[in-house]
Amino acid sequence: MTGLGARLLRLRRPGRSPAPAPATHFDRRLILPMLFGSVLNPVNSSMLAVALVPIGVAFGAPPSRTVWLVSALYLATAVGQPVLGRLVDRYGPRRVYLAGTSLVGLAGLLGAVAPSLEVLIAARVLLGFGTCAAYPASMYLIRAEARRTGRDSPGGVLAALSVANQTVSVVGPTLGGLLIDVGGWRAIFTVNVPLSLACLVLGALRLPRGTPLADDAGKGADGTDADVRRPAGLDLAGMALFAALLTTLLLFVMTPRADLWYLPALGVAAGAGLVARESRIAEPFLDLRVLGGNLPLLATFLRQVLTYTTSYAFLYGETQWLEDGRGLSPSGAGLVLLPMFLSAITATALSARRRAVRGSLVLGASGQLVGCVLLLLVHAESPIWLLVTIALIVGAPQGLNGLANQNALYFQADPARMGSSAGLLRTFTYLGAMAAAAATAGFFGHRADTAGLHELAIFLIAVATLLLAVVLLDRSLGRIGRDGASGADVRS
Repeated sequence: MTGLGARLLRLRRPGRSPAPAPATHFDRRLILPMLFGSVLNPVNSSMLAVALVPIGVAFGAPPSRTVWLVSALYLATAVGQPVLGRLVDRYGPRRVYLAGTSLVGLAGLLGAVAPSLEVLIAARVLLGFGTCAAYPASMYLIRAEARRTGRDSPGGVLAALSVANQTVSVVGPTLGGLLIDVGGWRAIFTVNVPLSLACLVLGALRLPRGTPLADDAGKGADGTDADVRRPAGLDLAGMALFAALLTTLLLFVMTPRADLWYLPALGVAAGAGLVARESRIAEPFLDLRVLGGNLPLLATFLRQVLTYTTSYAFLYGETQWLEDGRGLSPSGAGLVLLPMFLSAITATALSARRRAVRGSLVLGASGQLVGCVLLLLVHAESPIWLLVTIALIVGAPQGLNGLANQNALYFQADPARMGSSAGLLRTFTYLGAMAAAAATAGFFGHRADTAGLHELAIFLIAVATLLLAVVLLDRSLGRIGRDGASGADVRS
């Protein structure tokens, strides 16, 4: 047998692992587990929108109680994202990813058999924690690949991750409506079981072992020596104080009553303890000294809160109104909102061609403002074409803002804390979502009527206006994507 024939025979033998990616190219075997895992959080956060009304009917619960199904996942995610991100920084992405996606499957089973609203809320909490793992793991892997290859990761990879983590949320109501038509509202929980299994198989087969950013010496994505260290240990006390701060404050935001005065008081105390501890230990959970000196990154977190306050308030407010105020079925409401997904995907694809983020953010903030103004025009007899048009207009900012903020963080964050920084970005996403849930519950009360939708629209106009002002005032955005600008330039 010739040497060439022997080589071909060896390549065809079963059981051989795929050849590693060339040192100068992004390892595309990572893409599928990154995307599949990242889809779990946004899809679960949004497809519940069309299930709130049937779940309320099933358990005899008004919107003021079913909103806790939304808030439970957001609270768990807001707390869990930076915690799991720090675990990714410490132990690498593989173990955290597999543990998180396993929890998603268990939560799906619990929701499928939940006998009460309280058990269903517990399932949503488990879903929140389980779906926290994939995004920080993915951002960590992208930074690790940039370090391994000595080149920035392809813009298409970041765009696909943005679609999977943020833009895909707008297809949730459509998917949820179809699942409810086929298997009832419990199907939106059951679907997590096969999704979890797919993630476990892909993660086990394709994700690397170890902690590449900590273990592999070399140069950063911009070609300069990077100071990347393995974290010395886990700041469990800092994590606990952070969780206490968010939990107490968000519980009060969801139920702002005078007799619950102790919740913000406990939150302030936890915040003071967090600042005191994180400022004096060598390896803090939240490095406040780094964050305090990185004003561009703080501005990105603020934009994320404002962006997703509007996005999620529209998503949940409009969906409930379509069912209660407009009289559509869950699947009908989902189909009306489907154009949001199409315009969001289109906007993401178009903006992915450019590294610069300032123009995308200006367009995104302006689009949100226009969409919120148009909500003032709708009423119980509004034609479907008007509702579809509004969905198209509101969807594009979801794609523009989501990708732009993610790209900004990629350049602004300390590489050694990419996992926890990415987790914090998602925390601020869900702080916005919690604000949106509180606003929706407050303006709708016992029924999602047109008057409540218009009051919600006025609130969102103010939020979108503030977002546009923050974008216009942030001069550091102009340096992102500029030729020759490094991550250190952007962080300064």
